[in-house]
Amino acid sequence: MKVTVFGIGYVGLVQAAVLAEVGHEVICVDVDARKVERLIQGQIPIYEPGLENLVKENHAAGRLHFTTDAKAGVTHGEIQFIAVGTPPDEDGSADLKYVLAVASTIAQHMNKSQIIVNKSTVPVGTGDKVKAKAQEVLSERKRADLTFDIISNPEFLKEGSAVADCMKPDRIIIGTDSRSAEEIMRELYAPFNRNHEKIIVMDVRSAELTKYAANCMLATKISFMNEMANLAELLGADIEAVRHGIGSDPRIGYQFIYPGVGYGGSCFPKDVQALIQTAQKIHFDSKVLKAVEARNNEQKTTLFRKIHQHFDGSIAGKVIAVWGLSFKPNTDDMREAPSRTLIEALWAEGAKVQAFDPEAMTETQRIYGNRDDLLLCGTKEAALKGADALAIVTEWQAFRAPDFDVIKDMLSDAVIFDGRNMYDPTRMQKKGILYYSVGRKSTNS
Repeated sequence: MKVTVFGIGYVGLVQAAVLAEVGHEVICVDVDARKVERLIQGQIPIYEPGLENLVKENHAAGRLHFTTDAKAGVTHGEIQFIAVGTPPDEDGSADLKYVLAVASTIAQHMNKSQIIVNKSTVPVGTGDKVKAKAQEVLSERKRADLTFDIISNPEFLKEGSAVADCMKPDRIIIGTDSRSAEEIMRELYAPFNRNHEKIIVMDVRSAELTKYAANCMLATKISFMNEMANLAELLGADIEAVRHGIGSDPRIGYQFIYPGVGYGGSCFPKDVQALIQTAQKIHFDSKVLKAVEARNNEQKTTLFRKIHQHFDGSIAGKVIAVWGLSFKPNTDDMREAPSRTLIEALWAEGAKVQAFDPEAMTETQRIYGNRDDLLLCGTKEAALKGADALAIVTEWQAFRAPDFDVIKDMLSDAVIFDGRNMYDPTRMQKKGILYYSVGRKSTNS
């Protein structure tokens, strides 16, 4: 099938590459000419395991194309995906200007019946707005003969495993009231629906809410577990033991109940905020979602508070080694990352940061530029040199089994602040390392 994807961001590029991989002919359209040119040259703008080879191979095979020519994209595709960003507005609600701009563009150039698929994460009711915008443009063109269907097809990709999630989805949500459009979407996704039925069809508004509900449920699990971790510290309990105890209940499960320093990224923070704003607009008080957001915002300050307390409030001039800058492993994404909360708080108190991340160093440089109080190091060991303490923010595999003797020798003060509970407190005590984690007692020699 011929497919057009508007927006070569995280969602659009992964979806386009995977559709091309199974044989569809895909054109990606973006207004950023530099990004398009880089992709044509094989330069991938984001880090995502497996994506680079997928893009290069399918581009070379002629199944994946990149262009700034919107008319060529609309003319090409029998299915038009909208996969542009929906950044939070000043009040936290999703800004739909890019989505509606694409809807207008599609209607401006379409010369045959179309299926317009909203892949972007959007508030409930956006499908109606996209439809109205397209109809408005067609009316201006005096092309009432042209018809289109609006479909909500939310993505459920996890950064760090997005290609695998897209190739082997656990569900494919199709929001539509058109039987013919449903059949075309079933044909599009047939290669991903062979082992068992994964397609779930519903109305457009339910599909739009499904995406928000899924992310908000996962965010709620994280914030709940972090609240239990804070309670465990005060009560003298071990949150890791608690996690095993409740995770063994199949009604709860082990996923998303790891205590830590809060969630970040491009989805959970803005989606929780957006659903809160949607609720407020219909005069519904979303008490649970507000609590989830409040707990997460406070949880991001956990490591700083522990560092501040350890040094009796005197951290000016201290050097803190930071391992992990991306909001989660296997990505270079630093949007809403807990590391940013930590290092910015350290700077505000006059401390210096020596940081390492396997993938997010370039992104860190882009965000913060050159600062006297930030040293980006080439290895995790280099970040330790001359530092007064180590703070671990992201649970990269490379941090799971370090040489603790080296850590102890290189740090001026043998202390680790672990925001992801990666190490065994008893072992840290035997090594003579003062160890602070989340939801567990601190240990010393």
